[in-house]
Amino acid sequence: MEVRSVGIAGLGSYVPERIMANVDLEKIVDTSDAWIKERTGISHRHIAAENETTSDLAYRAAQDALKDAGISAEELDLIIVATCTPDMLFPATACILQEKLGVKGKPSFDLEAACSGFIYGLAVGSQFIASGAYEKVLVVGAETVSRVVNWQDRNTCVLFGDGAGAAVLQPVEKGRGILSFHLGGDGAGGDLLKVPAGAAAMPASAETVAQGLHYLHMSGNEVFKFAVRVMGDAALKSLEKAGLSKEEVCYVIPHQANMRIVDAAMRRLGLPMEKAYVNLDRYGNMSSASIPVALHEAYREEKLKNGDILVLVGFGAGLTWGSMVLKWWK
Repeated sequence: MEVRSVGIAGLGSYVPERIMANVDLEKIVDTSDAWIKERTGISHRHIAAENETTSDLAYRAAQDALKDAGISAEELDLIIVATCTPDMLFPATACILQEKLGVKGKPSFDLEAACSGFIYGLAVGSQFIASGAYEKVLVVGAETVSRVVNWQDRNTCVLFGDGAGAAVLQPVEKGRGILSFHLGGDGAGGDLLKVPAGAAAMPASAETVAQGLHYLHMSGNEVFKFAVRVMGDAALKSLEKAGLSKEEVCYVIPHQANMRIVDAAMRRLGLPMEKAYVNLDRYGNMSSASIPVALHEAYREEKLKNGDILVLVGFGAGLTWGSMVLKWWK
């Protein structure tokens, strides 16, 4: 059986209207604009309105991507939503998104790999097309991380924002689109970044709420060391699989977690910072949405040219990591 090449036919993104600047955080927690910028590179982040859900953000990004691809939602064969902040434990946010898109009968599921989720989603979705099972797959990375952030914890609340990014995958001419990917995980590091309560292991109770166990807990220094190491290594493994050298890379679209992490990862990769597309100063860490939003912005700004070699690379809770090499053609 011939394995088909798969590429991105459409991109879209959406961020909530409300913007929270560092000076706004100064009013609610012991921090400062200078402290946040120095340690993270973040100036602003977008925060979902009270009535906005993860599926709402996903819907807006999906509409954008479908329009860019020139197809209707009815033409989709599969919907994948990568998220660690779903609307609810079940049903899947992908099923809720399907209903909002006004279609029925399409297989839809959520994928949870935290901040690596969009790359995982692209890797999984592309296999359905490569095998010939499906023709058009929608992959969305969508998050409302603000809902699980402790706004009294200055070490974490300054980092995160909300948003969604989407891609439509289709068959493409051989040699274009996705050239390779590398995925990884290490469950031994699961305690470094987690929301302990609210699911089967620790159901919600008055005690778990009182102890703040429904908020995000992170061991920042350990996550930082892991991220710096794994980002560069994962990118190099995807390039090796694609038979390419780092010198052939035109753009790296990294997970937008922290400017120091991006800078260290690029140095480990041996590439100048000019080759990294960075927008975390305006959005913060949007988890699974960060890479697709950055990719869409680079595309909208006409920074991507046909034939460019792109590397997407990220890491997340789990611990998980992933990278992908694309030959851009659109």
